[in-house]
Amino acid sequence: MYLLTIRDGLTTRHIGPYESPKQAADDLERLSSSLGERARWQIHALESPETLLAALEPVAI
Repeated sequence: MYLLTIRDGLTTRHIGPYESPKQAADDLERLSSSLGERARWQIHALESPETLLAALEPVAI
């Protein structure tokens, strides 16, 4: 899953989730007419919490 993050001035919008980065990019094209000239955007890959926890190594105390 993917999430589209758009920063336009002081406003940050999170849009999605999308099944593929292409779907997020297509939606960005649709939204671009309402964005300012200085708007920045990113497409983020989302990971499930289970996947993230499994990747963590146990820490010895």
